[in-house]
Amino acid sequence: MTTLTRTRWRVPAALLALSAVPVLAGAFRVTQLSTGAAVTPENARFFADPVPVVLHIVGASLFCVLGAFQFPRGPRHRVLGRLIVPCGLVAALSGMWMAVVYPLPAHDGDLLMVLRLVFGSAMAAALVLGVAAVRRRDFGTHRGWMIRGYAIGQGGGTQAVLFGFWTAAEGDPDVTTRALLLGAGWVLNLVVAEWLIRRKDYR
Repeated sequence: MTTLTRTRWRVPAALLALSAVPVLAGAFRVTQLSTGAAVTPENARFFADPVPVVLHIVGASLFCVLGAFQFPRGPRHRVLGRLIVPCGLVAALSGMWMAVVYPLPAHDGDLLMVLRLVFGSAMAAALVLGVAAVRRRDFGTHRGWMIRGYAIGQGGGTQAVLFGFWTAAEGDPDVTTRALLLGAGWVLNLVVAEWLIRRKDYR
């Protein structure tokens, strides 16, 4: 394995590691719903209407895990892409539905709802634009939009890291700080995505 190949495979390995916390948290939530765990103020909205949250967890988990194997590109790229796009759209659309329809828990607020709608819409739009580009055989544009959509979908992992550092240093964030930390996770991922898109060895 060449040095360049090893370097390229560090990206999917890092993305899988970044996916670990939200994927495990999602699996825990689905387990709660399927085993009839105690209903609390934190999870009552999920028990009242479990389908959207299950769709979101399954879609987002598959999107993040399968998407990691699109880096570096290879013969599996097209096959995985046909699975990844529907999963990403399910994750984005169900996330926006939950933001609007589910009652806001105490630790959320209007700012966070707006951010979820903005970034959910951006993720869905990026995936649709990526599909439109590949149908035109504009592979460079396709790659850029798909990376942007994936970056937004990976927000949960980056947000978990930011929350960990914040909580260790400052304790639990208030409602506004929580929203800003979540927003920072999405923005940071998009900044990294733009850097990766412009790297010559990934074009």
